[in-house]
Amino acid sequence: MAITAAQINELRKATGAGMLDCKKALEEVGGEMEQAVDYLRKKGLAAASKKAGRAATEGMVTAAVTANGNAGVLVEINSETDFVAKNDKFQDFVKQVADHVLQKNPANIEELMAQPFVGDASKTVQTLLNEAISVIGENMQIRRFVCFNADGGAVGTYIHAGGKIGVLVEASCDKADICSSEAFATVLKDVAMHTAAASPLFLCREDVAADVLEREKEIYRAKARETGKPDNIIEKIIGGQVNKFYGDICLLEQVYVKDTDKTVQQYIDASAKQLGCSITLKRFAKFVLGEGLEKKESDFAAEVAAAAGLK
Repeated sequence: MAITAAQINELRKATGAGMLDCKKALEEVGGEMEQAVDYLRKKGLAAASKKAGRAATEGMVTAAVTANGNAGVLVEINSETDFVAKNDKFQDFVKQVADHVLQKNPANIEELMAQPFVGDASKTVQTLLNEAISVIGENMQIRRFVCFNADGGAVGTYIHAGGKIGVLVEASCDKADICSSEAFATVLKDVAMHTAAASPLFLCREDVAADVLEREKEIYRAKARETGKPDNIIEKIIGGQVNKFYGDICLLEQVYVKDTDKTVQQYIDASAKQLGCSITLKRFAKFVLGEGLEKKESDFAAEVAAAAGLK
């Protein structure tokens, strides 16, 4: 099949490999993007083990937490421009929606949009959005949200760069008085800040799907075979690489960013010992503004030329 320039460019952005290497990889695998990524990794031409989502829209990620700290939400709302995202009216709207989600705990976006708004039951959230679009003068979208309700625990949040990244974490604790303390909240915020910085994909190694792990192993095997080492040595090498893989993508096994002598799990254990309780991190969610969405890129010079009738 014919490989297009767009495919080559997409693979280049995803892997950082050269244009000719990307073209050859796509030709070898019949244009399949994921297989092409694996092909380049096996050849040592792509170092990344995961693709970063491409931030493509403007807007804001925000969080809201109940007064007792046992429930929280993370919400992303998009706007067309960063200018609007910094507007007080837009930010007030985002806060209103987050507070509504926290109180009403909708199951999905469709349910959220149909719910009577907690601040004015005469209108739905959809109506609230339509009114905000009319007032602000720019298209907006309530894109996604997640709700955590901690049973015997608490939630913590961290919002980075004014809403470019948001993290929500949940942990359980065996002592209710400590669970509601400022010290416990600090531990959760520290873990949330680490998550924002380190971008884990899973909480622990048990959460990694078998096919994801096998895919990594096959890549390690292919690269190791090129060294000419015997199979028994290759498998030992793979074992070490798998542990490193877990350390890269599993939150609890990552090196803690504020103390690189510890993993995140070791930081949690040390904090639990200091507080005199047990702490178990249950789950986390991370939103990167515009992640996974395509932003329309325009050629300003070409647009001006076209408008002037030059082409």
